[in-house]
Amino acid sequence: MLRFADFKPVSLDDRDLFSGHYRQYPQVHSDNTFANMVCWNHYADYRFAEADGAIVLASTINGVTSFRPPIGPKNPALVGDVIDLAVREGGRSPLLILDPANEAWIRELYPDLPLHPDRDFFDYIYRTGDLADLAGKGYATIRRQINHFRREHAYSVEAITKENIDEVWEFLVVWCEWRDCDSVPILAYEKEAILFAVNNFFKIGLEGWIIRIGGTIGAISVVGEVNADMAVVHFEKALPETYRDIYKVIMAETAAGLRERYRYVNRECDMGVPGLRESKTRCHPAYMVEVHYATRGDLEARCR
Repeated sequence: MLRFADFKPVSLDDRDLFSGHYRQYPQVHSDNTFANMVCWNHYADYRFAEADGAIVLASTINGVTSFRPPIGPKNPALVGDVIDLAVREGGRSPLLILDPANEAWIRELYPDLPLHPDRDFFDYIYRTGDLADLAGKGYATIRRQINHFRREHAYSVEAITKENIDEVWEFLVVWCEWRDCDSVPILAYEKEAILFAVNNFFKIGLEGWIIRIGGTIGAISVVGEVNADMAVVHFEKALPETYRDIYKVIMAETAAGLRERYRYVNRECDMGVPGLRESKTRCHPAYMVEVHYATRGDLEARCR
């Protein structure tokens, strides 16, 4: 029987374990990536257990725990163990499903179990070439904004390296002061996450880009891999009050830097924020990676 005591925190030391496992069982949602878990562990307390050749993930936010179906070979008995554990240890919605393959598998095993979509946490997936080229009528407004920026500012683009990583840190300190991160709990958590990412940039296996204007950093992106065909923009920070429309520029330049290696770029979810949802939708995603959950009551009634 799977026990919560079997789970241990995700740490930097687990990178090779997750990299090897995810090569065999590719992921599609950004929340399951190693980089996301290790950077946000202070907020979501990501933990994992190894069982029967699979990895089972759990997260705890504000004292409420949820579990995810096993990542590994199909094993109905292990799925049942995870559901039992979720009912015993989880909150009101203790089973979280982050990919279409596991959604289909759960529906096959438990056809009467209701799975509820959580639209706020659907990941937006774009064709990398679309965001790099911004071709066609659908991108006319963004293209016009970027062209205006280019007329106003002579800028350069460079990859984040060991030589400029300290400047990235300094830029983020300025960005956090501008956003007054410490006054808003979720921004304070994000500050800690992105500074952890920069402090451990190369250990985690991240990459990223800088927009530099007159020698000064105006925007940065921090990128990781979801699978061999998809990158994910974990963080994207800029000073739009100083440089209008610079967020559009760093988005396009990051996509340009990724296009030769990744067909798709994942720009994560909108968390239900109306302005963020509007801006992500305006960039015309190719598709969404849906998130579903099951309630404890339904799991008890339909799966045990």
